Amino acid sequence: MTALTVLSVAFPLAPVSRDPVGGAEQILAALDGALVERGHRSIVIARAGSRTAGSLVEIAAEPGPFDPACRARAQARVRAAIAEVCAREPVDVVHLHGLDFAAYLPAAGLPVLATLHLPAASYPTEALNPARPNTWLVPVSAAQARAIASAALLPAIDNGVEVPPARPHARRGYVLALGRICPEKAYDEALDAAALAGRPMLLAGHVFAYPEHEQYFRERIAPRLDARRRWIGPVSGARKRRLLEGARCLLIPSRIEETSSLVAMEALAAGTPPIGYRIGALPEVIEHGVSGFIVDDAAGMACAIEAAMLIDPERCRRAARERFGLERMIEAYLGLYRRLAQ
Repeated sequence: MTALTVLSVAFPLAPVSRDPVGGAEQILAALDGALVERGHRSIVIARAGSRTAGSLVEIAAEPGPFDPACRARAQARVRAAIAEVCAREPVDVVHLHGLDFAAYLPAAGLPVLATLHLPAASYPTEALNPARPNTWLVPVSAAQARAIASAALLPAIDNGVEVPPARPHARRGYVLALGRICPEKAYDEALDAAALAGRPMLLAGHVFAYPEHEQYFRERIAPRLDARRRWIGPVSGARKRRLLEGARCLLIPSRIEETSSLVAMEALAAGTPPIGYRIGALPEVIEHGVSGFIVDDAAGMACAIEAAMLIDPERCRRAARERFGLERMIEAYLGLYRRLAQ
């Protein structure tokens, strides 16, 4: 089989690694590693400090705040890097992962694939209906695909996660929430639910240097923290896996139309039931009463916290293996790369 050269382009303000904060960066890193493992050429344009399996083309890191001027500078660097790489390398496919991908589409010619990691409303109209020929969009769930009307839309490819071998499951008493600390993720409601249920809670996640994120933390998160409900900052790697494996349940109180939920899939892979709101793709990921619970508000979340111990950890792991395995996602993207390259 002919080896491919794939140029992957990350959102320029977030670093890429195998265990990053953002879901888009996590998927990009998984595909980068798979390309290298299978003998293909992977080139990644990403923020300085990223760690990739393939060749890394670094974009200078912005210290923040992440205001419009900061984003414009980063996008200009990405445009220049794409043009430079495409001029010197035999690129077969360009794969864009950033929310702002329409700001740095390459010149006409090469096939371009953009994965839509965020809700349709997050993208400008021109991004979802690209005028550039040979430009294709991939949704990450059926729920997201239903919300997008575009001639460039391809069939959905569900996100995937690694599913480790089953281990003896010893749940501890704490409730866990995990992700970016920002208004649309509504972790203040998770803290309220844990308080209503009378359960200790750990909130793990990064507060990025967006003014609205920092204000949300100050005004909505910090006042709810105490000795039993704590924020522990960002976590990754083995520590994140241990936290997921030991949690009574994972809370996902997102008020944004979740296109997918990697953290819910990771909880399932750890044998831990996720509890999420009835929004976006969460009802597709969480089988209510089987692998977790779908609720409507903090009061419903508090009731589900109490019921979480009734969920069989092996049912969670089975759902992750059968529906959200990483290998299935990788093979779908590799097949798509081959088709576009031809």
